Amino acid sequence: RHMPSHSQQVSSLLIPTTPCFGSVSAHPSTASMCDWNQPTEPRTLGQHLAHRLSQIGVKHFFGVPGDYNLQLLDELVKDKFTEGRWTCNELNAGYAADGYARATGVGAVVVTYTVGGLSVINAVAGAYAENLPVICITGAPNSNDIYSNHLVHHTIARKGSMEQELHCMRQVTCDQVIISQLSDAHEQIDHAISAALHNSKPVYIAVCANLAALHHPSFDASPVPYSITPKRSNPASLEQAVRCAAAFLAGKQKPVAVGGGLLRLAGAEEEFVRLVEAAQYPFAVMAAGKGLVPEDHPQWMGTYWGQISSPFVAEVVESADAALFVGAQFNDYATAGNSLNLQQSRMIKVEPYRVVIAGGKGGQVFGCVRMDDFLCGLAEAITPNDTAHQIFKRLWVPTPVVEPSEEGSPLRTKHLFAHVQMLLDDKTILIAETGDSIFNCQKLKLPRGCTYEWSQQYGSIGWSVGAVLGAAIGGQKDGRRVVACIGDGSFQVTAQDVSTMMRYGQNPIIILVNNGGYTIEVEIHDGPADNNYNIIKNWDYVALFKAMQNKEGQLFATRAKTEKDLEDAIEFAKNEAADSLCLIECIVHRDDCSSELLEWGGRVAAANSRPPQSD
Repeated sequence: RHMPSHSQQVSSLLIPTTPCFGSVSAHPSTASMCDWNQPTEPRTLGQHLAHRLSQIGVKHFFGVPGDYNLQLLDELVKDKFTEGRWTCNELNAGYAADGYARATGVGAVVVTYTVGGLSVINAVAGAYAENLPVICITGAPNSNDIYSNHLVHHTIARKGSMEQELHCMRQVTCDQVIISQLSDAHEQIDHAISAALHNSKPVYIAVCANLAALHHPSFDASPVPYSITPKRSNPASLEQAVRCAAAFLAGKQKPVAVGGGLLRLAGAEEEFVRLVEAAQYPFAVMAAGKGLVPEDHPQWMGTYWGQISSPFVAEVVESADAALFVGAQFNDYATAGNSLNLQQSRMIKVEPYRVVIAGGKGGQVFGCVRMDDFLCGLAEAITPNDTAHQIFKRLWVPTPVVEPSEEGSPLRTKHLFAHVQMLLDDKTILIAETGDSIFNCQKLKLPRGCTYEWSQQYGSIGWSVGAVLGAAIGGQKDGRRVVACIGDGSFQVTAQDVSTMMRYGQNPIIILVNNGGYTIEVEIHDGPADNNYNIIKNWDYVALFKAMQNKEGQLFATRAKTEKDLEDAIEFAKNEAADSLCLIECIVHRDDCSSELLEWGGRVAAANSRPPQSD
């Protein structure tokens, strides 16, 4: 992907060649930060926090004002390298920070205490599940109240409730700090931000309202680089893991390789490609790994997703006598209801900091081994074997071309995504909302440079609207444009911040699939006919977008009922409306979904309905 991996973000903070922290390789535009390490006037706590966010590449944070964070917001926006982007609600602010982190490497969100913090917490939980470093900042009550028994607003009016937000955030962040005094504020800020970058997880920083605009001498000194100790491989464990893996694979007839979403967390995408090239193995990705490796590579097969894999991929992977899984997560979604036909004895599982060979049989579990180090070592030691690749090439046939529809006939999903394919180029950020969009987008062929994002682990519907906002703002400086495929049910959850996209001049293309309900839920478990909770109230989405525009901002909004409508709309969105937010509402039949969703839904339903084990 073009975005910096989180490990690259961390390693860029460790460059010791200059006393200036700012020469961050992942963010070349910040190379002149030495000029602003020394403040021209005393810094406040809020200004210092903004300064530290700037130094890790947070050029935009997302937030909603509330009385406990108002002074903090005043101070944050005084920093000339960081700008606030104000959303309609805290949940979308959190989703925007998630999308921004995907596009740039790290994100930040600022909300008020408890009512804001507990509203944003679902987005923070999603960032935790998806391994995204998001700095969650809340404005807290006065420092004289924070540890007292005083009854203050925005709490649940119970003794000890002042820390309710903290207790909740502990479940979804890797570090938490409450800044209730100035003397150690700079240390607490650095501790939390360093933890976010080191672990690639969200952190929580609460700033007492009466401190945000106050000065302390520690804020004036030129900050030293963040103290982040990188995880390193144990040399002996690494050597043994490489030796055992090479020996295991050397005795196999038709090994394959499969990449997963944790490749990004480990920053090992390039090392994975170098390994499969050295090994001559054909390779696939699990669904969460799409977009992490080049799909025009001659050894590329497609997506491995059990019975809904790309054509012939499951046959090759599941018949292999050895499978090298790198960065894979085997949750119920990724395994289509735990239905993969794999044997642990034939697998090598490479995690970001651990290698397991043949299910760990005979003690072949190697800890303290970095994924990138292991892949580099194995590439040098591996015995080339292209047998499985030759098998795949003999099986493979070109994907059938989707024939044009009859003139005037209703738009079909297969035609819709055939035209989405033509929207993609090397500057596209493709975002798919949880639903049938993820199955259809999985089948698209991504050009080099095109990135792809979806919420594979957490899967919270509505995530995409805020994520589109954050990714669009994060990718704007590189000339990137977001193409988002969103179902109508998910869109209704978080629709408000389309107005924020127009407010800040963003130009995503939103393909809104209007099929009248929660199709993914229907295929898992449909509701009763007389009171179906999977059917939603239809909106006039074109009119809604125009109402949110309200004569401010650039908008192209249209409705496509036929393939010709869609073709014309896409052509206009790419050209005349290139600088506008574009809505293309696509009307499709309620039951017109991908075959992959039908298969996947049935398998997930079966997994969900397993009877309880007997005592």
